[in-house]
Amino acid sequence: MSQRKPALLLLVHRIPYPPNKGDKIRSFNLMKSLSKQYDIHLGCFYDDPFDQQYIPELKQWCKSVCCLKLGKWQAMLRGLTGFLTNKAITMPYYFRPAMRSWVKKTVNDQQITKVLVYSSSMAQYVDAAKYQDLARVIDFVDIDSDKWRQYAEKSSGLKRWFYHREARLLQQYETTICQRFNASLFVSDDEAKAFRQLLPLELQHRVHSILNGVDTDFFNPEQPIEASALPEHFIVFTGAMDYWANVDAVCWFCQNIWPQIKQQHPQLHFLIVGGKPDSKVNALTRHAGVVVSGRVKDIRPYIVNARFVVAPMLIARGIQNKVLEAMAMNKVVVCTSMAMEGINAPAGPGAIIADDAESFGQACLSLLQQPPAPCANRQWILENFTWQQTLATLPQFIAEEAATDSQP
Repeated sequence: MSQRKPALLLLVHRIPYPPNKGDKIRSFNLMKSLSKQYDIHLGCFYDDPFDQQYIPELKQWCKSVCCLKLGKWQAMLRGLTGFLTNKAITMPYYFRPAMRSWVKKTVNDQQITKVLVYSSSMAQYVDAAKYQDLARVIDFVDIDSDKWRQYAEKSSGLKRWFYHREARLLQQYETTICQRFNASLFVSDDEAKAFRQLLPLELQHRVHSILNGVDTDFFNPEQPIEASALPEHFIVFTGAMDYWANVDAVCWFCQNIWPQIKQQHPQLHFLIVGGKPDSKVNALTRHAGVVVSGRVKDIRPYIVNARFVVAPMLIARGIQNKVLEAMAMNKVVVCTSMAMEGINAPAGPGAIIADDAESFGQACLSLLQQPPAPCANRQWILENFTWQQTLATLPQFIAEEAATDSQP
């Protein structure tokens, strides 16, 4: 008879399967890794009807699952109640009484002593005084409040006020959770360092980094990959295309860089590959040579067959999975310094960093004017960013005893 594993409550704001976009890639690999040592009881939401079909798949890694629908309009209305309670709208947006009830019952019935929370929005389910004896760890991933600050800086009028309010209130909550929980995890050393600077000295020791990884068996240029009907010559951007930072990146590229490239290379196409493209993204097809794919079955053919990958991120926190995946496929990446943050690959022929339109465009044109050069990007990933390497320290944080700080 197999020995029963200790129970772990895992709370995730979005269903961690399939691992086909940034936040889900990390949460899936955390879940998969921890399932080897713990009986996982997973509470999560799904906000894309496409993902509902995958709920039964979670039983491969979880002892029990509560996965609730998060309707967009209902969530937005709930979020607005934050104006009445002086909370960041993120909190009521992700609050459901059914999830709170499930958490309470699961903690009692399964005698839960350890909790891992993924993203600040889910901490509210276990931040009450009655849960203070649990060993609680939060994976913030990145500093959400700072993303709202970046949004504010790129906005004006009422939007600017709204985003600044969200940044301020969410930062207050992030600090509170750090005080109450055993450990606060972030996706990179840079992100952890930035968060420590927001905290009093006595809390800074609770902040740690666990890097993202990449599935180097799946993202392997030597693996046979099903052929797709693709243009003969193209460059590519990959990512969830309803995510503001990605929308901002491709719009900036198409408006400021692509026309010059297309003029000099009329046969070249720019492929924007990712699910749920925003209306602003779809509108980019008015530029000659721009193709918006929408959701695709397999991202790898688009990466491996591209001349190179672009990641012109102007809003970013944490680590860009799109860059990790491209490098694992041994493709040259042209990106901004924001897109390379946390990865910190040495600048060279395989990783070209440019932060303004002129230098970004020149980097692209230089690559197009010469045959593909040898690239060592995959070797960098193998040495630094496999999931086995990056998650090696995770068990030590989960294994700690409950924090001793009292809370209201």
